[in-house]
Amino acid sequence: MDAFILSLFLAAASSLAFVLAFSLGRGKKSNHRLPPGSYGWPIMGETVEFLFGKPDKFVFDRMRKYSPDIFKTRILGEDTAVICGPNGHKFLFSNDHKLFTAFRPHSTQRLFRSYKVAAPPPSPAPVTSDRPAIHEEAKLLKAPGFLKPEALVRFLGKMDSITQHQMKTSWEGRKEVRAFPLAKSLTLTLSCRFFLGTEEPERIARLVDNFDDVTVGMHSIMLDIPGTLFHKAQKAASAIRKELREMIKEKKADISSGTPMHDILSHMIMATDPTGKHMPEAEIADKIMGLVTAGYSTVATAMTFFMKYVGERLDIYKKVLAEQMEVAAAKQPGEMLMWDDLQKMKYSWNVINEVMRLTPPLQGTFREALTDFTYEGYTIPKGWKVYWTVSTTNKNPEYFPNPEKFDPSRYEDGTQKLPPYTFVPFGGGPRMCPGKEYARLAILTFVHHVVKRFEWEVMDVKEKVVGDMMPTPQKGLPIRLRQH
Repeated sequence: MDAFILSLFLAAASSLAFVLAFSLGRGKKSNHRLPPGSYGWPIMGETVEFLFGKPDKFVFDRMRKYSPDIFKTRILGEDTAVICGPNGHKFLFSNDHKLFTAFRPHSTQRLFRSYKVAAPPPSPAPVTSDRPAIHEEAKLLKAPGFLKPEALVRFLGKMDSITQHQMKTSWEGRKEVRAFPLAKSLTLTLSCRFFLGTEEPERIARLVDNFDDVTVGMHSIMLDIPGTLFHKAQKAASAIRKELREMIKEKKADISSGTPMHDILSHMIMATDPTGKHMPEAEIADKIMGLVTAGYSTVATAMTFFMKYVGERLDIYKKVLAEQMEVAAAKQPGEMLMWDDLQKMKYSWNVINEVMRLTPPLQGTFREALTDFTYEGYTIPKGWKVYWTVSTTNKNPEYFPNPEKFDPSRYEDGTQKLPPYTFVPFGGGPRMCPGKEYARLAILTFVHHVVKRFEWEVMDVKEKVVGDMMPTPQKGLPIRLRQH
């Protein structure tokens, strides 16, 4: 539906587009030696191909056509350089905060309103109003140490308990389930418990579909009319804000009564700026919505595609099961997983790495050039956007022989060592994903309990994967369960 409405929009705007073409980047003259590539159509650039033609294919096609190192394009309203390959990864990670700052597409900025971008700019100009909010959000995670190992150790028991509870209530006793909805229910419950300090089933059930719509709408055409992905995301974000405002009021009442609070929402409510002022409730709601979104869908995607790939490979399943049963055998009945247990799950984590290589939970992120800079002989002007994506290395046979094969042995000690910066599912440098350890614990806890309880069979091995920036099994990955 989004693509259909977009086509109508493009047809209606075509004459205007060509009149305005020369006022946009395509018609601009520059003294810079820009990278090879194409700006695509007037106004829309190559956004349609990027969003509806699979981002990994979009990147590989242009690497072959223009350069394996760098190319230019225009996507989501921005003149953009795509820097490719392991050298490109290293360059980007090494120069964060020096040459680049974080950038979020205008659709994301509009959905998370604390970034104060009310509308897209009329021309590709640098947008800086979201920077303080982005840095502030990062501080909220890092300063209190919520995502440091010592804090996650304290949360691991609760993570284990929640995972086991869902296995008992939603998996056990069923012959068939859809893995993706169940994985999303689990990861949203974990996110709500960790970030919000709640695990109320009714409240979480109300939030699941809304968070789905927001996640899809974050990288969509910003057409706020009925039937579009962005319109659905706007409605969903409003519903989430309403729910979060209620939770903020409840949390404030608990804090006033002296109830101990150990979650990020409570920290945000109590935190003050240098002048002693508390953060406004609307801003808290926006920021916490962003944090929950980040900790929800990507983790669920990794869990789901673990079920797919391992469900299709009994040999790999047996190795994962043997490792997890060895961990279980060393524990007392009813004893929760501990930090040391997860360090023993080396093969299981290799399997997860291969899952993330074949089906990245997130294709990439954007940055903004803080100054003109040169890469591979080409100049990227200040204000341009830089798109970073794992796709430029993940399926390159130079680094991953037989790249379409699911092969966890690629990561085992003693095998051929992967060159630096070829496999970077969590990014790197100053902007390495701060939730990496949280994701690792959540996924391995899930793996431990699902393989101990079940064998499973993927019911449709050819099920279509839809979604572009966020891959989604079209039918939710139906699987047939056999309980041990």
